[in-house]
Amino acid sequence: MSTNMSTNMSNVINELLQRSHRLGADPRNTNFAGGNTSAKGAAPDPVTGEDVELLWVKGSGGDLGTLKESGLAVLRLDRLRALKDVFPGVEREDEMVAAFDYCLHGRGGAAPSIDTAMHGLVEAAHVDHLHPDAGIALATAADGEELTRRVFGDRVVWVPWRRPGFRLGLDIAAIKEANPQAIGCILGGHGITAWGSTSEECEARSLEIIRTAEAYLAEHGREDPFGPVVHPALPEPERHARAAALFPVIRGLASTDMRVVGHYTDTPEVLDFVARAEHPRLAALGTSCPDHFLRTKVAPLVLDLPADAPLEQAAERLRELHAAYRDDYTAYYRRHATPAAPPMRGADPAIVLVPGVGMFSFGRDKQTARVAGEFYVNAINVMRGAESVSTYAPIPESEKFRIEYWELEEAKLRRMPRPKPLATRVALVTGGGSGIGAATARRLAAEGACVIVADREAAAAEKVAAELGAGAHREPDVAVAVAVDVTSEEQVAAAVRAGVLAFGGVDLVVNNAGLSLSRSLLETSLADWDLQHDVMARGSFLVSRETAKVMIGQAMGGDIVYISSKNAVFAGPNNVAYGAAKADQAHQVRLLAAELGGHGIRVNGINPDGVVRGSGIFASGWGANRAAVYGVEEEKLGEFYAQRTLLKREVLPEHVAAAVFVLTAGDLTHTTGLHVPVDAGVAAAFLR
Repeated sequence: MSTNMSTNMSNVINELLQRSHRLGADPRNTNFAGGNTSAKGAAPDPVTGEDVELLWVKGSGGDLGTLKESGLAVLRLDRLRALKDVFPGVEREDEMVAAFDYCLHGRGGAAPSIDTAMHGLVEAAHVDHLHPDAGIALATAADGEELTRRVFGDRVVWVPWRRPGFRLGLDIAAIKEANPQAIGCILGGHGITAWGSTSEECEARSLEIIRTAEAYLAEHGREDPFGPVVHPALPEPERHARAAALFPVIRGLASTDMRVVGHYTDTPEVLDFVARAEHPRLAALGTSCPDHFLRTKVAPLVLDLPADAPLEQAAERLRELHAAYRDDYTAYYRRHATPAAPPMRGADPAIVLVPGVGMFSFGRDKQTARVAGEFYVNAINVMRGAESVSTYAPIPESEKFRIEYWELEEAKLRRMPRPKPLATRVALVTGGGSGIGAATARRLAAEGACVIVADREAAAAEKVAAELGAGAHREPDVAVAVAVDVTSEEQVAAAVRAGVLAFGGVDLVVNNAGLSLSRSLLETSLADWDLQHDVMARGSFLVSRETAKVMIGQAMGGDIVYISSKNAVFAGPNNVAYGAAKADQAHQVRLLAAELGGHGIRVNGINPDGVVRGSGIFASGWGANRAAVYGVEEEKLGEFYAQRTLLKREVLPEHVAAAVFVLTAGDLTHTTGLHVPVDAGVAAAFLR
């Protein structure tokens, strides 16, 4: 390949990526993982050495804002356009996606998406297909075609609804050819497409369509398209308290067919929508853009009670509405499913709207749940725009079903990696900022759990949460940090509420917070005794009580694990307060296992010993004291503990974390009330 040709190809790719990043960075232009961009250019065929025309286009599943070169599909343009001669018709157009594989240029790159035909068949060097709220508002208006003419004249052309695919690509190519003055299209029920001879011109035209639509809606739209306020939002403290109380109930209902993680949204757009009189009618119509309802399902569940209704009444009504929703969704599936349709994927809602409180969205992980909520905010914006200048008229239900149960979507789901063992589980780990707690938080997150890292030291909790992936987007998707003194009833309740608001509930609790003061009986003060019992005995009780309330509300079972100690059963010197507090924890395991088993909540304990390295307890003075008791140097205390064990191995925080995983990952489903030693073998601490 010549240097000039290599430079030109590199320039084409760089311009495409930069344009994609600029467009994808602004949510007014397109939604997360929605839309696609492309560029055409020449490159030498590595076999013949002759120049060939290539298409670089965002591949399936990528996001414009973070697109990399590896996320582009690269196709031979001559072969792609030759597919017009073998197109079998709209009823079999799904077959064309497989045909794209025979047009690929070279190895690697992303899989071509369903929109590849649109980009390849349109005679323009650069093409953008985007899902801006303002554009979709016009696309879903009852008189969208007339509005398009009114807003853009002949500069933008209306394309009636057609499911994404090869036929749509042919249609847009024909429209561009027949309308040389046009810069792009409004796609009925869907979005926009723009084109240009340069990357700069294409981007400018995309933005012209979007900003012109926004300006028209702002100038001509009614101020109250959703009607008068009938359910004003609760003040924030009461709103969040109400959300935290309802969220576990709603998450449990939304997990009837498959367990999900939740996300809570109370942005001004959401609160305004659910406050107004028209929101039940509009919500029932569902979303329109395929990207929207693939993530939000055909319609949300809407609670039809005011925000100040008694909590139990609201919970009972949600259960009634959920049963009706499942019946309605099953009927929707049966109305449209053919013998060849994929099986129904689940009848639970992905979006639940609660007047005065906000929106609860759900998915297979936190990011999916968060993005589902973001997409419904997009849908709210679309409905507001359409209703402000016309009437919101989404695509027909039958078309929604064709896309929701599209075989191409089913194939995409089949390609997804197998879920990790703790996927959809929400874990709360106390003392999570260091030592055993931090190691446990890391292990649970690595196995797929969402983690609430709770620690008295806020900075330590935040450091661990950030390490686990918090802050990758606007909201943390893997972990959140909460500052909590477990001896405080108020702080424990507040920490649990914060965790519930972050992920929808709690499924797995690790009572790990602890400390120790190594003193003889005569040297142990009442303050020493009270402090250790307050943190470990009282703290574990408070955390277990508050999280058990959540688990019982979810009705999905759960796990509570106590990090107790070898000292709960072993009588050692100068250890009366710590050993007694650990014995208290050990018996709490047995008591709660007996009490909570009827709710499917398993309670087990772990008895570590000699966890020196990375331990906050040992670093705070306990290590020096124990070293003095045993007559060894403090830095060799871990080795000393290892040599007195049967296995002669040092115990690390990661070993305790591994035991937590084994107890909670699903293989020990019939085990509760158990204490697992993680001490490398201390015969004196064997359970009898």
